[in-house]
Amino acid sequence: MKKLALIIVFFAVTFMSNAQTNSDLLAHYKKFYAQMKIQGDLQGSINALTHLQVLAPSQAQRDTLAYYYLSGNQYAQALYVLGDAKDDNASNLAIEVKAVAFKSLNMNEQSLEQYEILFKKNPTVYIAYEMADLKTQLGKFNESLQSVEYGLSNVKDTDKIPFYETQQPYEVAAKAAFLYQKAIAQFSLNQEDFDTPLKTLTDAINVAPNFALAKNIKQALLQKKAGVN
Repeated sequence: MKKLALIIVFFAVTFMSNAQTNSDLLAHYKKFYAQMKIQGDLQGSINALTHLQVLAPSQAQRDTLAYYYLSGNQYAQALYVLGDAKDDNASNLAIEVKAVAFKSLNMNEQSLEQYEILFKKNPTVYIAYEMADLKTQLGKFNESLQSVEYGLSNVKDTDKIPFYETQQPYEVAAKAAFLYQKAIAQFSLNQEDFDTPLKTLTDAINVAPNFALAKNIKQALLQKKAGVN
């Protein structure tokens, strides 16, 4: 009985010691995380949140950790944190992180799935544009036009879409961006008709005279049309 009592006391002390250690570690990494955010240290924030997630897991921490990885262009790591399964019940942040990460890794079908979930939850012209772009890249041109029409029907003059094909990124009015996507789909669906997409591209350029990509595509179509004729 005396030995049994000693064993019980030993395990009780060990348990209390471990609990105290975990509590101390949790407090330490909370302070460490707060300091990393103050300093704007992305990798430090990732390290701190990783420790916090091990010590006291939560969905909010997990989603934030994945977002930090995404911010650091560590797309695979973001997906490792969240998993790559389709989950309609995930937070909007988690779904958006997966959508962007998949697209950045050229996994367009999976990215589109995530954006479709987001669109059902909270339809916006920005999500509609991402969907139109992905559908175009996947050759789903009729579906792309559906997203384009939603965008054109709901876009505001203040809405902007960024483009990165030049050394200096730039923004154009979202209406112009949707018209550009519409022109691409129009030509892809009927490559004998040059005039319809050319007119749509002209409309896009009239809305956004700085739209370099639309100008380049228009020039390419004009040259192609001249070659055919």
